Amino acid sequence: MLQVDEDQSWVARALCANEEPDALFVQGAGQRQVRLRCMQCEVRLECLADALQSEANFGVWGGLTERERRAMLRHYADVDDWGEWLSTSDDPLAQEIRSPKVPRVLAHVRG
Repeated sequence: MLQVDEDQSWVARALCANEEPDALFVQGAGQRQVRLRCMQCEVRLECLADALQSEANFGVWGGLTERERRAMLRHYADVDDWGEWLSTSDDPLAQEIRSPKVPRVLAHVRG
């Protein structure tokens, strides 16, 4: 099971740990570049779980935009432990998020 450390020690291992924070809070086409970098990060799932758990409103976290995260929070309103859901759920979106490609979140949550 994915553990999101309360002390957030995983943050130090993030590819973006030494970047200017503003580089992660971009709009439009800039988000694509950030997302691609996230997909190569060893702590991508921890980052995403933390952002979903804390309902982070801005920026790219764990490879997902704020729009995608908001859609997930609405669609999966019953999830109370995002770390567990991301690491163990058989839901097709969780499985896609665990794969090394940018997930199609909005395609999964519409309908």
